[in-house]
Amino acid sequence: MPVRTAPERLLLRLEWRVLRRIEGRIAGGYRTAARGTGTDLAGLRAYVEGDDARHIDWNATARRCEPQLRVFNEDRELTAWLVLDRSASMTVGAAGRGKHDVLRELAVLVALMFSRGGNQVGALLYDNGAVRAVPPGAGRRHVLRLATELDRPPAPRPRAGTVPGSPRRQRRRGRAGGGPAESGGGTTDLAAMLDAAARVARRRSLVIVISDFIGSGDWERSLLRLGQRHEVVALRVVDPADEELPDAGLVVVEDAETGEQLVIDSGDPLVRARLRAAVAERDALLAAGMRRAGVPAHRIDTTADLVPALIGVVASTGLAGRGRGPR
Repeated sequence: MPVRTAPERLLLRLEWRVLRRIEGRIAGGYRTAARGTGTDLAGLRAYVEGDDARHIDWNATARRCEPQLRVFNEDRELTAWLVLDRSASMTVGAAGRGKHDVLRELAVLVALMFSRGGNQVGALLYDNGAVRAVPPGAGRRHVLRLATELDRPPAPRPRAGTVPGSPRRQRRRGRAGGGPAESGGGTTDLAAMLDAAARVARRRSLVIVISDFIGSGDWERSLLRLGQRHEVVALRVVDPADEELPDAGLVVVEDAETGEQLVIDSGDPLVRARLRAAVAERDALLAAGMRRAGVPAHRIDTTADLVPALIGVVASTGLAGRGRGPR
């Protein structure tokens, strides 16, 4: 019996334990992001300002004495791009169920769901500033290629300086606060990641950004530009370590993005209150930015079952449909 690689084992596990549950609870296929560009004529309607004049039916216009527009059934083929944040902050979480583990499972599941219908799925891996692209493809072999790419460790980010240890030293990877930590190695440039996605996705596509959205840069403006050309969905991966501080006395808190370390008293009520306030402010700013950009954002908790989360994403964004219909 051949020995399966780690990506092959991951693919099999997700197909048997997760994908079957999802497909059993989602009716229909997946719609395209390119509306009204099919080849099946669905009918005619009156021309309104802003419509594509190339779709005017001149014979029907002459008969009815007013401009008539041909309406088509939408194409079923879809090009989807997965924008995958593999920065240092995505390493936060329990062994085997950290944010990078959830990102890998989400990426493989979404690729499986779309490629099974013959749709093209590509991926952009943003590894601490380095960009790797997997060209769009379809089928199980292509998804396995994506899983293999995700199995490769991301490029390391240089660490900043350290501080002396403490009598009760506990390493805690992740962001203790919610604001940007611009120092030393620097944080993830979210704007650069989104701009890279805009350069890679040349034709109108569905762009799914999977990230914890911990970083810096004018990401809102980049997200707005990306959404003007593509349909964009954000999946925000969250771990309890991003939002909670264990009451363990003096601990060394390390920023996973920059490597900066700071000794704090985790039992200090003031410290814990400031952390909660910073997290709430970060979440509010993120939600407001997503709303202004017109991008639906979905929270994916590392401790939760992925099936209800993915079904909610599909249902709320209309990625599942019931057959072909006129647009």
